[in-house]
Amino acid sequence: MATGNQVLPGAQVTTERAVTAQQQMTAGAGMPGMQWPGQAAEYASGEPVDQSPHTSRRGTGGRWLVWLLRGVVWAVLLLIGYRGVTAIVASYQARSGTGTASAGQVTDGFPVALASAFAQEFGQVYLNFSPATAAERASELSAFLPAGSSSQFGWNGSGSLTVQSVQAAGVRVQSAHSAVVSVLALANGRLIDLSVPVYYSGGALVVSGEPALTSPPVGVAPPAAAKVTVDRPAQRALTSQLPAFFRAYASGSSAQLAAFAAPGGQLTGLGGQVSFGGIIGVSVPAAAGSVRHITVAVAWLPASTPSAGPPNSSAGGRAQIEMTYAMTVVQRAGRWFVSSIGASTTLTPES
Repeated sequence: MATGNQVLPGAQVTTERAVTAQQQMTAGAGMPGMQWPGQAAEYASGEPVDQSPHTSRRGTGGRWLVWLLRGVVWAVLLLIGYRGVTAIVASYQARSGTGTASAGQVTDGFPVALASAFAQEFGQVYLNFSPATAAERASELSAFLPAGSSSQFGWNGSGSLTVQSVQAAGVRVQSAHSAVVSVLALANGRLIDLSVPVYYSGGALVVSGEPALTSPPVGVAPPAAAKVTVDRPAQRALTSQLPAFFRAYASGSSAQLAAFAAPGGQLTGLGGQVSFGGIIGVSVPAAAGSVRHITVAVAWLPASTPSAGPPNSSAGGRAQIEMTYAMTVVQRAGRWFVSSIGASTTLTPES
């Protein structure tokens, strides 16, 4: 009778020590980076275990990609947040300003453009009154007033006022339903600023209270023009050459104007509304180069205006009006060509 472990021929030898070693090898193979005693030995294939750091390098590249994506996401979030804050600040500034809106805006839900036109039409009726047309005025006013209002809306039926022109000048919005429209009018030859309260609801408008006269804009003296050094030779040359240009400009002839246009410039004239009367003054500030920004005062003879001056006047008995232009001219081969022409913000120059 044999004792101990018996080994059959051809069977695998299994001992406690062998089982333990096999378990250790299995556990070590499933846990990268950990080596158990004997794990560095050759496996059944006889090849050594590859311990190269490829897996570590792949992980490092992945982490760089993650950080890059995180940076992009944060940049997008910061941009969205910045634009949102900017929009909120702009909205707050618009609402916390003077409260006066231009005629083309809708502010706080209030239709500024519609209210401006409505108040302008109201002012045309309201500022015209005469006993001879009282009934007609009352009928026209009813389209603007609340039901039950006085038919003449504050006028006692005496005296008269004639308005020459009315223009909406601004709107002070108070809420989505209320605003005060400033109406600038010329009546009996005087400038009037009329404030008209307007109420809006459901697409309808009404003058919600009696208008009030407020102070119209007052005149102000513009600042004196800065003293400049005049280019006398250029001034003399332009005074001689500009009459031909202004004759072509008055006629509006494209063919004639093309001869005076600087390269790249496009000029359109006045289409015969006036004829050229003369050059009143030309101011040519000294400057380096071939380009000059000049001011020219011109006398026009309106074609459709009856004769008004005495026969011995410079206009020969015709009406004459002076206007001042700001022009940009370019010198080429001893001649001056016109690049642009428009209104001037300075006083009439003197030669």
